[in-house]
Amino acid sequence: MEIRGALVLRKRQVLILFVLLGLSQARPESVPYSVAEETEIGSSVANLARDLGLGVEELSSREARVVCDDNEKHLHLDLLTGDLLINDKLDREEMCGSTEPCVMHFQMVLENPLQFFQAELHIKDINDHSPTFLDNEIVIKISESTTIGTTFLMESAQDLDVGSNSLQNYTVSPNSHFYIKIQDSDDGKIYPELVLHRALDHEEEPELRLTLVALDGGNPPRSGTTLVLIKVLDINDNAPEFPQRLYEVQVLENAPVGSWIITVSAKDLDAGNYGKILYTFFHASEDIRKTFEINPISGEVHLRSQLDFEVVQSYTINIQATDGGGLSEECTLLVKVIDTNDNPPEVIISSITKIIPENAAETLVALFSVRDQDSGENGRIICSIQDDLPFFLKPTFKNFFTLVSDKALDREERAEYNITITVTDMGTPRLKTEHNITVLVSDVNDNAPAFTQTSYTLWVRENNSPALHIGSVSATDTDAGANAQVTYSLLPPPDPLVPLASLVSINPDNGHLFALTSLDYEALRAFEFRVGATDRGSPALSSQALVRVLVADANDNAPFVLYPLQNASAPCTELVPRAAEPGYLVTKVVAVDGDAGQNAWLSYQLLKATEPGLFGVWAHNGEVRTARLLSERDAPKQRLVVLVKDNGEPPLSASVTLHVLLVDGFSQPYLPAPEAEAAAAAPADPLTVYLVVALASVSSLFLFSVLVFVAVRLCRRGGAASAGRCPVAEGHFPGHLVDVSGTGTLSQSYQYEVCLMGGPGTNEFKFLKPIIPNLPVQDTGRHIGENENFRNSFGLNLQ
Repeated sequence: MEIRGALVLRKRQVLILFVLLGLSQARPESVPYSVAEETEIGSSVANLARDLGLGVEELSSREARVVCDDNEKHLHLDLLTGDLLINDKLDREEMCGSTEPCVMHFQMVLENPLQFFQAELHIKDINDHSPTFLDNEIVIKISESTTIGTTFLMESAQDLDVGSNSLQNYTVSPNSHFYIKIQDSDDGKIYPELVLHRALDHEEEPELRLTLVALDGGNPPRSGTTLVLIKVLDINDNAPEFPQRLYEVQVLENAPVGSWIITVSAKDLDAGNYGKILYTFFHASEDIRKTFEINPISGEVHLRSQLDFEVVQSYTINIQATDGGGLSEECTLLVKVIDTNDNPPEVIISSITKIIPENAAETLVALFSVRDQDSGENGRIICSIQDDLPFFLKPTFKNFFTLVSDKALDREERAEYNITITVTDMGTPRLKTEHNITVLVSDVNDNAPAFTQTSYTLWVRENNSPALHIGSVSATDTDAGANAQVTYSLLPPPDPLVPLASLVSINPDNGHLFALTSLDYEALRAFEFRVGATDRGSPALSSQALVRVLVADANDNAPFVLYPLQNASAPCTELVPRAAEPGYLVTKVVAVDGDAGQNAWLSYQLLKATEPGLFGVWAHNGEVRTARLLSERDAPKQRLVVLVKDNGEPPLSASVTLHVLLVDGFSQPYLPAPEAEAAAAAPADPLTVYLVVALASVSSLFLFSVLVFVAVRLCRRGGAASAGRCPVAEGHFPGHLVDVSGTGTLSQSYQYEVCLMGGPGTNEFKFLKPIIPNLPVQDTGRHIGENENFRNSFGLNLQ
């Protein structure tokens, strides 16, 4: 996989290289302009807008600017007028040296859309430099035997100006022995030669002092002088001789200072002082003298300062060998500087966009250019970025590139990209430069809030306090800023009859739900509604979730006794024959509980009894039965207190009092109690008697109305029209009072018909005959089983 990735990278680099080569071949013709050096800053060169056919408004709208090849701000484009202005003083000699013409290339860059115009500025020379001699004194040794017409090469003057402003002529101060002859060289320069036109006499004049004047062609002309000291020597008829006229050597630009370059050697056939040779640089510029040095005795040339191929690629050095008699010979040393890969590539950012929206595609992120000051393979550049980013590099013009996103970005997937622009040259070793760009992806509201659950189930116990916090809903939004700020609200219920606004409320900031009123399980067991979550984006996005609130039952209803009635004016008396066997069914206590679950599970127990151990109460169904045989010693009147208790926490209870009359047979008349006889015999206060009579009348009337109502209802349901039946209790229990366990509260389909006597002509005692119109088979069997178990516990069979 690594080899394949390397091949893909190499193919991409080669493709970018060919695109760059194609663009460099296809660039448009440059527009030429000219300006004199040292022109004042702010001076206008030309109107680029007019020359390129562009409007002034277009320059500002398209963000036009001028970029020079050397990346220096020599020029400035006035966007208001379209004029190309001088931004700093241009020194032709500093910029181009002796090169003529001096041309500075630049481009005008237009963005939106991207467009390039190439132009060049010719910098004209002015006569701002005088000719100068590097030596204040030139010493020439001439033998007195030198023939007339002999020429002597002189040190030439240096003039940084070019053209007509450069060095044009030499003159010498008036004398009787020499005149100046101008010699043209192959490189276009002129060199002065001192010509002897009258013989010298060492004995007559051993030294001559002349003034050499160098004149340029400026207007007005400038000049420079040096002193020429001529020493007349004795005869020396052999000059030094080099074995070759041209020496060539190659030196790496990173050669250390002091490195040996070459050794030149000349021979002289003369002996003595005339055969001693001194080596010096001849016609050497100041730059050469700063860079190289020669040993005058050995002729060894050493490096004096560091070379730089990017500044000077070669040096031509003239070396003169002079013997003790003043004769000399010259040779030329050509030093070629070999480039090394010592300059890393450069990345120059022209414009950059650090924040881009996440839904924008093909967005310009950066415009930049690359360059390398090395040459050859050392100057070839490959530009690349990471492969795993949704961005690509696009070559535009010459060495300019654009960094563009290749698709719409997703901030929720990645909000920040660190792009590394890697520029590598092809030198050995390869040098590279990395430039990091951080691009932030701005958010767009493209994600709706999402609830943590599609539905929520909340429990709240009934009888809660108002404004109780019953739960929370939560939604998150993967956007940022205002696009991620979520507001919660209650949605209108589909059923307009549900008073949702009076039941619950929601905190719009955090989604906390509150019960506004105290809930009653017996009235409302559950309700549901929808909650909306909306962000604050533009446009806003929203989502919904279902909330179901379940009301938990609390034990807030005590058991209610349906039979026997406790509000009757006269207590209901149960008759029990003294011949009753153990397990005889005396009566049944019937009670209900408005709660649900274990809060409605009822249990019965005998709390008090006149004769303990005579009667027993079935704990699950409230049946009161005899526990043993009755005896003559048992009191004829028995009072039983039965406690009915639910299974809640804490438990609630109710009690009921039963009056049982023990008789020898059902035909035995009711005997008043001794207490009643005593009370009847006692004289009564008239006011008390009136009150008792009034209370008895009202109670009797109320009891009679209740009995008539119950009898009518029982007769209609059972279809019994017999006048001998005496219904006691009948009616529908509330629908919500249902005990699913079947152990305590009676279901709607389980009712009892209570009668004291049967029809005429029979002594059958009918008591609590169950009426089961809709009772399921399994429940019936369970009740029958319970009755049989109770009977078997007494050892009786009441068929």
